[in-house]
Amino acid sequence: MIGYPEAPRAWGFTRGMARTVGISLTEAVVEGWLSRGELGCMVEACRTCGQTVKCTDWLASTVKAEALPDFCQNAPAIGSLRG
Repeated sequence: MIGYPEAPRAWGFTRGMARTVGISLTEAVVEGWLSRGELGCMVEACRTCGQTVKCTDWLASTVKAEALPDFCQNAPAIGSLRG
């Protein structure tokens, strides 16, 4: 199982955002669509983003979405995994 014990909140937000648009980041790494290093960069971008309140609110009210919100720094990277 892929996880980031040094940044659990950021990992949770990053994974949660991806899940709302139908992406499993773990599967993306296993299948070779995303490297572990790229995923680490995404988690770090999330960790340093500063939009925790917006992210928490959006994830709490969104189960499924067509696109991620503009404030998400990982929206382009996650969107590129949609194919």
